Amino acid sequence: MSPPLPPGSDVTAGETPIVNFVGELVALGPVRRDLLATYQRWINDFTAARNLGLPPRPVSLEAEIAWFDGVATSADTTFTIYERASRRPIGTTGLNGIDHRNRTAEFGILIGEEDARGRGFGTETTSLMLDYAFTVLGLHNVMLRVHAYNLAGLRTYQKAGYREFGRRREAVWMGGRFWDIVYMECLASEFTSPVLGRIFVPDEPRSGPG
Repeated sequence: MSPPLPPGSDVTAGETPIVNFVGELVALGPVRRDLLATYQRWINDFTAARNLGLPPRPVSLEAEIAWFDGVATSADTTFTIYERASRRPIGTTGLNGIDHRNRTAEFGILIGEEDARGRGFGTETTSLMLDYAFTVLGLHNVMLRVHAYNLAGLRTYQKAGYREFGRRREAVWMGGRFWDIVYMECLASEFTSPVLGRIFVPDEPRSGPG
């Protein structure tokens, strides 16, 4: 049984959220309509949103509902990130632009809860999403874009297995100057499954009746 959820988690008391798979620190599960207020709060936190691809802006509940309706039915994949110990939702992550013919996708992540940053949750989530991309979806190349001023993000992605393969120079304005957009990628051949490789395996032949 999961530990009780902390106050202010925006999850109904006593409710255990559905999760798809679990790491050492985090668990990943479907996006949830009852967490719309939480998702909206995260995207309106400019401290978190400043590292996303678009400039931070106020996001109304109506806009967040439209985002949810889009991702809930999209061919792309979006997960809610939970702190494993408490099952508290702490962010979202996804694979966008999934191309099954060429076996590629682009990775994104938002750690929305301020006290969940800098604790290794982002690194493990990034690794788990690579595991999902390669082990479950059969993709071969997953890329991401990160702003050069986002030093924590760069460290996170490198630890999870990403390597830089190029830059778009001076393409982002931040803090009174221009910064590069860093392009990073990871290949299936460079990655070892931490979790899902133990689940997505053929059944062993059984001896005897049944």
